[in-house]
Amino acid sequence: MSRVVVTGLGMVSPLGIGLKNSWQNLLNGKCGIKKLDDPEYDKLPCRIAAQIPKGLGSNQLDLNSKFSKSDLRTMCLATAYALIAADEALIDANWKPEIEADKRNTGVAVGIGMIDLVDVCNMYEELQKGYSKVSPYFVPRILTNMAAGQISIKYGFRGPNHAVSTACATGAHAIGDAYRFIKGGETSVMICGAAEACISPLAIAAFCRLRALSTNRNDFPKEASRPFDKDRDGFVMGEGATILVLEELEHALKRNANIYAEILGYGLSGDASHLTAPSDDGTGAILSMDRALKDAGLDPRDIEYINAHATSTPRGDLNELRAIESLFGEHSKNIFVSSTKGAHGHLLGAAGSLESAFTILAINDGIIPPTINLHDIDYIGRLKFVPHIKKSWNSVKRRVGLKNAFGFGGTNASLCIGQFIL
Repeated sequence: MSRVVVTGLGMVSPLGIGLKNSWQNLLNGKCGIKKLDDPEYDKLPCRIAAQIPKGLGSNQLDLNSKFSKSDLRTMCLATAYALIAADEALIDANWKPEIEADKRNTGVAVGIGMIDLVDVCNMYEELQKGYSKVSPYFVPRILTNMAAGQISIKYGFRGPNHAVSTACATGAHAIGDAYRFIKGGETSVMICGAAEACISPLAIAAFCRLRALSTNRNDFPKEASRPFDKDRDGFVMGEGATILVLEELEHALKRNANIYAEILGYGLSGDASHLTAPSDDGTGAILSMDRALKDAGLDPRDIEYINAHATSTPRGDLNELRAIESLFGEHSKNIFVSSTKGAHGHLLGAAGSLESAFTILAINDGIIPPTINLHDIDYIGRLKFVPHIKKSWNSVKRRVGLKNAFGFGGTNASLCIGQFIL
């Protein structure tokens, strides 16, 4: 079976525009969560979010400089983010093939967790004015496969064209599915990941009705997302996109590509328990992690770091920690766990791809990113945490970590990622 490596990364996140900006701000303990200024949010229980920094500054995004007005009419914001991140990833990987055979050997697996509800509301209002007011681009804007489609069209990639939409596990599933396409010999290169851009009064209100969002720190937004902390009260919604270039090892070596890390294994499971809540016994999380390890052919003792899904919800964070300790047992004392969502909020469908990229960089650079706002750990056990400040990952063996991502409907994904060793 083929080995699959990571040769390119691209990112648009609340922490910054571009991979380097986002990674450095994460390691420096920065936070991208801010107040929502629109008056429509004033009467909602949650009035904060982690939005992409917009503007003309060096670490801000100006969409008008990236796309024409006609381009922006054809795509939703999440697709725009995905295209920007994909371009960075392809440049990083030095892979923008011109030869038809190479284009046919390059596929796309990019997902979106949920559509922008504002698009739907606005178009319904237009319909009230008359049938002809409905945009012919409305359907392409709201289809969740259009980020994958637009990337494929822009670069002429004719390999597998795949889209995932599994709620907050979307990004991890997209990477895992892309890994399997390469490992199974269907293609040599996959552009994969996820995007999300659905912050709006309706979306915030809907998640508030589920009692999922943080509502206690509207006046202190940078303190609101606090994974594992006893004072956590829900997640903070974020937006952005992260795209990875995965490549079959021999293909990457032949063209002397830079290799960040290796995807070693992929595990999936279902809780079969509840629409929105994780199973109390953690079975789904245990199964996905265990299957990722078995797919990688590794022993649990090979894992030294887990980038947790941990969104800052009272129930979810604790259940995940219990699942980790249940699977790893005595070895838990040797595992560091962190959640970067304290810094960038929860990007819903794009969370798994953003945090997979951070896990890849942690392995490549030998630095474990911190969990900010972790003052009072709500957990008694053997696992080790990384509060506030980054930690050097000094290992006497190959650096190997897990990335977890869980979604509504009880869908779970785990990726096993390792330091590249030829």
